[in-house]
Amino acid sequence: MSLIHQDHLIESVADALQYISCFHPPDFIQAVTAAYEREESPAAKDAMAQVLINSRMCAEGRRPVCQDTGIVVVFVDVGMDVRWDATLGLEEMVNEGVRRAYTDPNNTLRASIVADPAGTRQNTGDNTPAVVHVRLVPGDRVSVNISAKGGGSENKSKFAMLNPSDSIVDWVLKMVPTMGGGWCPPGQLGIGIGGDAEKAMILAKEAAMATIDIHELIARGPTTPLEELRLELYEKVNDLGVGAQGLGGLTTVLDIKILDFPTHAASKPVAIVPNCSATRHVHFTLDGSGPAELEPPSLDLWPVITRDDGDARRVHLDDVTPEGVATWRPGETILLSGKLLTGRDAAHKRIVDLLARGEPLPDGVDFHNRFIYYVGPVDPVRDEVVGPAGPTTATRMDKFTETMLAETGLLGMIGKAERGPAGIEAIKRHKAVYLIAVGGAAYLVAKAIKSARIVAFEELGMEAIREFEIEDMPVTVAVDSLGESVHQTGPAHWKQRIVEMKAGVA
Repeated sequence: MSLIHQDHLIESVADALQYISCFHPPDFIQAVTAAYEREESPAAKDAMAQVLINSRMCAEGRRPVCQDTGIVVVFVDVGMDVRWDATLGLEEMVNEGVRRAYTDPNNTLRASIVADPAGTRQNTGDNTPAVVHVRLVPGDRVSVNISAKGGGSENKSKFAMLNPSDSIVDWVLKMVPTMGGGWCPPGQLGIGIGGDAEKAMILAKEAAMATIDIHELIARGPTTPLEELRLELYEKVNDLGVGAQGLGGLTTVLDIKILDFPTHAASKPVAIVPNCSATRHVHFTLDGSGPAELEPPSLDLWPVITRDDGDARRVHLDDVTPEGVATWRPGETILLSGKLLTGRDAAHKRIVDLLARGEPLPDGVDFHNRFIYYVGPVDPVRDEVVGPAGPTTATRMDKFTETMLAETGLLGMIGKAERGPAGIEAIKRHKAVYLIAVGGAAYLVAKAIKSARIVAFEELGMEAIREFEIEDMPVTVAVDSLGESVHQTGPAHWKQRIVEMKAGVA
C-alpha cells in the first residue's frame, strides 16, 4: 500500500506542465526530423525547419514552444490500494499544480482559460480549471497522463455518429481537408471508435497522447484489424497532400492512433482529436517515494538545421503601400521589419462594436496602411521584450475582416493557416494581403520582436492590442491582393503530385 502525499502530486503536475511547455517528446522530434528530410515541398520543408529550430531553442532557453500553452487535460489512474495524505480533493490538487505551473515567474505560461464561456468569458488568470478524467484501477500507484492542448488543434476536433455500415476511412478522409492548416500539421490524429458520443471523444483525446510508432508498425506489419486501419489511414491521409501548416506536401500526419470500445448495435460513434506540431504531453507515476522526476531530452536528438532566407523579399512596414503589396505573390517568403499592431478575437469584437456605434478607436490604434498580427503572446520574463508570440488561427477573424478592411484602412493581416471564403473575398475586394507565420514556432518568431507595448484594451490580458517593432520576421504570402490562396493551390498541387509519384511519373 502506497501513501501519496498531496504536495507530491501538486509538485509533479506543476513540474510536468513546465516540462512539456518547452520540451517536445523525443518521438516527436525524431518523427518531424524524418519528415523534414524526405519532404520535397519547399514551403512545407521550411515550415518544419522552423518548428525544429524553434523546438531546440525552447529546450535550450526553457521557454514555451507555442504561445498557446493550452488547456490542461489530465488522465489519472488511481490504484485502489493507494492511501492519501491530503486535505484537498484530487481535482483540487491537480488544479493547484496547474496554478503553480502557469504562474511560475521563471517560465510564465499563458493563461488561456475563460470562465462563463457562453457569457462574459472572463479569463481565470491561472489557466485553471483543468479537464480531469479519473479512473480507479487495481494497484498501489497513481499514474498520470497529462497534456496541454492548444486551442487551434482542439478546435479542429471532429465527431460523427456513423451508421454501422458506414466507412470510417471515408469519413476521416472527408474530415481532414476541412481541418485545413489550423491544427498546425504535421502532428498525429487520435481516433476514438465506439462507446457513446462522450466515450468516443475521450478515447480520441487519450489516443492523441500516445507515442509515435507508426514506422515500427510499418516495419513489422499489422497483427490486428485496428493496426490495419491505422496503416490505411496513415497512407491515405498523407496522400491528401495537405502538408505542413496546410501548405501542401508529403507529410500531413506523423501517426494515426486509434482506441476503441464496445458500442450499441445501432451506433458507430467516431471521433478525431488532432495533436499539433506543438504537441505537449508526458506520463509519470507516483509510488509514495516522492514527486515525479522528469529528465530533459538530450540536445543530441535535434538535427542541426539552418534556414536560407537569401531569396526572401525584405519589406519595411513603415514604408509599405497598396501598390507595393499588389506585387507580392502567393508562396513568396517575406522578411518584415517595422511596426505593426496586434489583435485577435476579443479586440476585433470591440473594434467592430465601436465602429458600429460611430465611436472612435482608442488612441494609438490607427490601422491605415498598417498590418495587424493575430497573436496573444506569453508574458515576458527576464530580459525579454515579449514572450513566445506565434500566430493564432486566422479564420476566427474572418467575420470581422470586411469591416476592418473597409472602415479602418487596414492593409494586411498576419496569422496562421488558411482564410475562409468570406475572408478571401474581403481581401480580394479591398486589394489587401494575408500573410502567415508558422504555428508552433512561437519562440523563434518572438526573437524577431525588438519592442512591445500595450496600446489598447489592457484589461484583455493576452488579447490586448499591442504595438510590436519587428526585424526580419519570416512570413509567407498566403492570400495575395487578387485573392489567390496557397492553402488552396498548395494541397491541390501536392495531392496530384503524390498520385504522379506513386504512378512513377517524372
